[in-house]
Amino acid sequence: MAVKENKTSSQKKETGTPGKRLRIKLVRSLVGRPRKQREVVRGLGLRRVNSEVTKKDCPEVRGMVTKVSHLVNVEELGKK
Repeated sequence: MAVKENKTSSQKKETGTPGKRLRIKLVRSLVGRPRKQREVVRGLGLRRVNSEVTKKDCPEVRGMVTKVSHLVNVEELGKK
């Protein structure tokens, strides 16, 4: 009888570059932008123009940045 193993979050394979971070800065206004773009920016944690956040470099964050690339500046940081 085989025992089924469940992977916990610590056992899951890490995607993206380990230890890399992204600094994301909102540089354009959200006034007049579609609702989806405003939601993506809010999901990144950006509130107003010139606000900055530091996020883990992973495919999910990269996808969000791609959706609003015309509104943000992104800088790759080294290990933290």
